[in-house]
Amino acid sequence: MRAPNPHTERMLLSVVIVLTISALCGSPAFAARLQTTASDEAPFLAENNTAMTTMMDGMAVKPTGDVDRDFVALMVPHHQGAIDMAQAELRYGHNEQLRRIAQEIVVEQQQEIVAMRVALGQALPPPAPAPDQQKPAPKPAAPAHPGSGDNMQMNMLNPMREDQ
Repeated sequence: MRAPNPHTERMLLSVVIVLTISALCGSPAFAARLQTTASDEAPFLAENNTAMTTMMDGMAVKPTGDVDRDFVALMVPHHQGAIDMAQAELRYGHNEQLRRIAQEIVVEQQQEIVAMRVALGQALPPPAPAPDQQKPAPKPAAPAHPGSGDNMQMNMLNPMREDQ
């Protein structure tokens, strides 16, 4: 009996893999799962595509002859693109570790944009909530019981203060 040829073994394995994938892709259940996954991911992909397009358009700056200004002009849209993509992950992603990373990206990239603008003496944009932040809940109506309104003061001991 001859020893198996490694090339022949790899080819047979490749054929088996291709046939298996073909069988799976042809299955109605697989196709339905694939379609559901694609439709669930569509809003994320659309947002990500918009973020990437906006970022690339923003980075198409004409050089001014001032390296520092040109650097900031290129980096601000780059950082904003990272923020927009991270916010899409926060809206649609499920992995808690990735969501924490996305939150860190938002904060860090915003800080770097501010630092770059400050370094050049540029005006900062007015503060605004992130688009994915929820609006605060409306204030509750008047208290149901007299004496339970906002005027009521509670005197609680603070275990950290020694003067009590």
